[in-house]
Amino acid sequence: MQTIYAEKNIPRILATKLIARYWPDFVWTPFSSARAETLPDPPLPGPNWLRVRNRLCGICASDLHLLFVHADPSVAPAALPGNQRFYLGHEVVSVVTEAGPGVTRFKVGDRVLMDTRFAGANCYSLGINPPCRQCALHEEHFCENKSAPGPRGMGGGFGDSYTAHESEVYPCPPDLDDDQATLVEPISCAVRSTLRCLPKPGDRVLVIGAGIIGLSQIMAARAFQPDCRITAMARYPHQAEMAKRLGANDVLAGREGYEGIARLTGGKFYSAPMNKGIVIGGFDVIYDCVGSGQTIEDSLRWTRAGGTVVIVGVNLSPVHVDLTPTWYHHVNLIGTYGHGHSTWNGRTRHDYDRVIDLMRNGRFPTDGLITHRFPFKEYKRAIAASMSKAKEKPIKVVLECAS
Repeated sequence: MQTIYAEKNIPRILATKLIARYWPDFVWTPFSSARAETLPDPPLPGPNWLRVRNRLCGICASDLHLLFVHADPSVAPAALPGNQRFYLGHEVVSVVTEAGPGVTRFKVGDRVLMDTRFAGANCYSLGINPPCRQCALHEEHFCENKSAPGPRGMGGGFGDSYTAHESEVYPCPPDLDDDQATLVEPISCAVRSTLRCLPKPGDRVLVIGAGIIGLSQIMAARAFQPDCRITAMARYPHQAEMAKRLGANDVLAGREGYEGIARLTGGKFYSAPMNKGIVIGGFDVIYDCVGSGQTIEDSLRWTRAGGTVVIVGVNLSPVHVDLTPTWYHHVNLIGTYGHGHSTWNGRTRHDYDRVIDLMRNGRFPTDGLITHRFPFKEYKRAIAASMSKAKEKPIKVVLECAS
């Protein structure tokens, strides 16, 4: 089994965090917290487990956060004792090569998408019955027993194969090609965040960030509420161009700031000494697909009274944010994590199902979103391209894992 993973080894984590910012290739040295290894193929740990062979895997910003330790070791998820090794790669389409005797959902030869596997163990994979209240609602990302002792899968999307409990993967329909299939997971995150706060007809919507999640957010907001007005905030011209193609009415550069926000929304900008200011009468809904301290604070000050900020992106680092608008203007602040089961029009479905349906009817156009592809053996080049936004102009970089 070929695989790339990051380990929770505090001395190596601190060394990587300090050195990799100046020398990125440090992550590939024996002294970093990352490993690219060939391991013996593990046996299936139980009758309801699968072995799959990877075909195509996207590179996600969360993978890069773990690889280069952009994530801070002090953040909340690091406290969970079950999180000791993080196998990278979750935007992956694979083929079942071995199924345990208790598997009922899949057979050898089926294509599958990684579902809850990246989020860690859950009651079903651990064999806990009855399941916790989160797993009973099929919100396995939030399993209350995920750090309990029990079997864990090995490997991830960054590699040739992995093992998983049958509940941790999802059937891939035959009419989706591999490119579409590997985009289901990132787009599903935007479906979930949209349904966490669905814009109303006529709402002014801002999407901060125009990487793959921000672009997916534009598609999702437009698909679920065609009558809203969407503004995208993009850092690079190639992102701005794609944002317009996918449904943004307006595109702002980050440098346009508070006065530009006020002009666009018809609001009023107020500033004061030692204060960056605030926009009164700003956006109705803001989806922050960056999730830095600055973007969260700006979002709260750019939202109208009674409006909503949804934190979609995350830097996995503690942030310092002025929360005054949450009480002074009743701005709602909502978090969202990954994908799962969301309710819309009174019907609860897996976010993957909604993405697949919208891909089929053309409302989630995926042509052009995959801009770079590399064979797995060139994973270092692929990761470098993912991080070179200005020069390489990536939107989604994928690894071709099939030999």
